[in-house]
Amino acid sequence: MLALVILLLLGVFFLDGDYRVSARAVVEGEVQRAAVAPFDGFLREAPVRAGFIVRKGQVLATLDDRDLLVERQRWLSERGQHDGRYRDALARHERANANVALAQVHEAESQLALVEEKLSRARIVAPFDGIVVSGDLSQLLGSPVEHGKLLFEIAPLDAYRVILKVEDRDIRDVRAGQSGSLVLAGLAGESVGFEVSNVSMAESEDGKNVFRVEARLDRSDLKLRPGMEGVGKINAGEQSYAWIWTHRLSDWLRLQIWTWLP
Repeated sequence: MLALVILLLLGVFFLDGDYRVSARAVVEGEVQRAAVAPFDGFLREAPVRAGFIVRKGQVLATLDDRDLLVERQRWLSERGQHDGRYRDALARHERANANVALAQVHEAESQLALVEEKLSRARIVAPFDGIVVSGDLSQLLGSPVEHGKLLFEIAPLDAYRVILKVEDRDIRDVRAGQSGSLVLAGLAGESVGFEVSNVSMAESEDGKNVFRVEARLDRSDLKLRPGMEGVGKINAGEQSYAWIWTHRLSDWLRLQIWTWLP
């Protein structure tokens, strides 16, 4: 019996096992495109909201363009008036007046082009086939929106990445190129492989300091949706079973001793 215990202890200290770093994981779109307000205006329509699947060119929201239509008509009228004065001055050989009128024609055309550009952007459309990740303006119809305000975020339906929230005590063992596996709550019966592509900056989450670790999935045929969560495990090499089971405790003890020492 004693020999068996000794053998077991020797195995724990001298045999190596696979060390894996566990972290909470969330699925995100590989590309997330923002749809923002192109100019100051008022929201007229917003037929979609978060969770809707949209097609390229589909209208996401429409801004009220009545003031722009009036402004376009005003600049069209002014351009016509200045053009008439320009032609009249040419007919009378009044070069100075013709130059002034021509400059006014060019100014009116510039303002008209600006209004036309705004009118073309009053309909905010989906840049590609995808799913609306964020944005619900259905209760804000008629309200003002500022230029550059984020209205929607859209992610593609067939390109995803995994974000692993690795705690700072484990980040030293994580680097780009490592492989791992992921199990999502919505696909609990299936393990999906991934490869770490980038280790980003730290951020605070639920009172903990975590690092955003980006990873690429090995498969693209899964029925995923942005926001799905699960647990990912990153393969971080081999270590002795004793180290794997006790390293967090020993790290904590070393930190506490360092804190207590004068």
